[in-house]
Amino acid sequence: MLELAFSTEDVLRIRFAFSPLWEAVVSVRALRHPADRALHLPWIRRARAALAEAGVDLGPLLELVPQPLRYIPDFLTPPPTTPVPDFTAELAAVRATAPEQVRAELRRMGTPAGPFAARLADDPASGLAELADTLTEYWRVALAPDWPRVRGLLEGEIAYRARRLAEGGAYLLFGDLHERVSFADDRLYVRHKHWHDSRSLDGAGLVLVPSVFAWPSVYTISQRPWQPTLLYPPRGIATVWESGSAVGPQALGAVLGRARARLLAELVAPASTTELARRTGLTAGAVSQQLALLRAAGLVASHRAGRVVLYARTETADALLTVSAAR
Repeated sequence: MLELAFSTEDVLRIRFAFSPLWEAVVSVRALRHPADRALHLPWIRRARAALAEAGVDLGPLLELVPQPLRYIPDFLTPPPTTPVPDFTAELAAVRATAPEQVRAELRRMGTPAGPFAARLADDPASGLAELADTLTEYWRVALAPDWPRVRGLLEGEIAYRARRLAEGGAYLLFGDLHERVSFADDRLYVRHKHWHDSRSLDGAGLVLVPSVFAWPSVYTISQRPWQPTLLYPPRGIATVWESGSAVGPQALGAVLGRARARLLAELVAPASTTELARRTGLTAGAVSQQLALLRAAGLVASHRAGRVVLYARTETADALLTVSAAR
């Protein structure tokens, strides 16, 4: 169990971000042990085939993301410093890790060092450069093709969490975040199997990082000098690899029209026009037209996240879907 004590300043310093680097590192677990990550099987099959065809050597990553997993060196997944970090910039942060930090975290792994880990401990600068090259190639082959759909889900989750924080503070924010996470008496509790710690955040705040490949687990960084970080699966994760034919409740479809009911059913988490078109099989133009009608009726709301406009169901739409599903 990890226990983090919050002050008022820590609540004010809660921030949100997602991280391409985190996705790359945590996705290695899915490749290594697909039985525990069945949701990701469509991606696992594609990624394994693409990696084999490209001849990518994952040796350095496999050593640092062991199975069974107890600890991933924090220098491999530094907390993101901006809401929407660039993968290249994140790799630069990895390369810049102090040698003593690299060696300390390798010792914390508590497992026999493989050949790459031994080289990394002997010459951190050279080893980190090799590790960054491996991550670059892995990202290009296995993850970049699917990044737009992953990013859309993560942006929607951040919008949802920011709204929860604004509406009800930390208690509402953490109330439905994950079954292993709870907030009570100004303390955040994260249930870990192999990690036990209790500390005050001391004004450092907390970074919340939604991650597709974290599912079904949660991950934390709580050791200094890193900013405390919580990685967790976003809402709507079950839809991330789907394509095609989601259908809304029949009764609601008879009133609103099948396409509009289908779009409302898909908006479990906020999504872009492009993402909704991919999921439903409708054209982007048709999706845009139907969303405009739903927005005029007060059933969806839109907001901009960077260069992307995300659509979300309103409370009225949630109520309609709940009643329709119950009939």
